[in-house]
Amino acid sequence: MWVILGLIAIVATFINLYMFTAGKDYKLAMAMGLSFTALTLCAEYSLVSRWVNVEDWAALSDVVPGMQRALWLLTIISILLNIAPILLELKNKK
Repeated sequence: MWVILGLIAIVATFINLYMFTAGKDYKLAMAMGLSFTALTLCAEYSLVSRWVNVEDWAALSDVVPGMQRALWLLTIISILLNIAPILLELKNKK
């Protein structure tokens, strides 16, 4: 599930950037990109929670260390890409 939500977040982010460059209202796409990023993180947390409930320590020790870094990095990139149009608008107004 987290993969699907992550892909939707990526698509929404690119729609956000496209709409900004086309001069259209991009704020809904920005909200969708950030919302699906949050849902992706929640889905990943649910997956890890299931592994803890069934005591699948091998899955936890194999996946969590690498995914933790990837999720931090991709979340930061998503936030920066989604708010970039707002920052560019502020810069252009000055």
